[in-house]
Amino acid sequence: MVVFERGQKIVFIGDSITDAGRRTDPLGNGVGYFNLVRSFLIGRYPELGLDIVNRGIGGNTVRHLKERWQDDVIAENPDWLSVKIGINDVWRTFGANAHEAVPIDEFEATYRELLTEAVEKTGTRLIIAEPYVIEPDTSDPFRAKMDQYGQVVRKIAADFGAINVRTQEAFDVALQSTTPADWAEDKIHPNTPGHAIIAIAFLRELGFDL
Repeated sequence: MVVFERGQKIVFIGDSITDAGRRTDPLGNGVGYFNLVRSFLIGRYPELGLDIVNRGIGGNTVRHLKERWQDDVIAENPDWLSVKIGINDVWRTFGANAHEAVPIDEFEATYRELLTEAVEKTGTRLIIAEPYVIEPDTSDPFRAKMDQYGQVVRKIAADFGAINVRTQEAFDVALQSTTPADWAEDKIHPNTPGHAIIAIAFLRELGFDL
């Protein structure tokens, strides 16, 4: 049974994977996993009258979330909050903007601070998705570092009693019979089938029932 109740508001916040063009979409939904999850929930459970809102912004790290947490989370007063963050916190380490990478200790401390504030001020329940890279080689430096951050996120989800969406595991299953290029050109930003993998992982954890 789906976890949501009639009239609830669900806010999704994160980086470009959640954003997926929503800021140029007149409807504010974008074309990524958020839009798929939203569409399937509303289509399957119209009687619930769910209000599902996208607050993803491309390029964000936990530092950016902290800057906009009051406006995009607390002020929204959600019944449920979905957070999917961490990719840029890691990715910046391997590019020209390494100074923008977020060390793992700061990442965890900031993440916990934000969730604590959201729960205390709004009473929201939490959905926490792990970061990922579409790379099957776990010895790859980018993948190895992402896995470290993913384990931190998994522990945070457990500590907060949150629904935990394991997106890396979802891609790993798909990669048993495919290549990274089947899902994304850069191993990060999914094509539509790649977003569908994320959406299915969400729907399974949310108790979606066909």
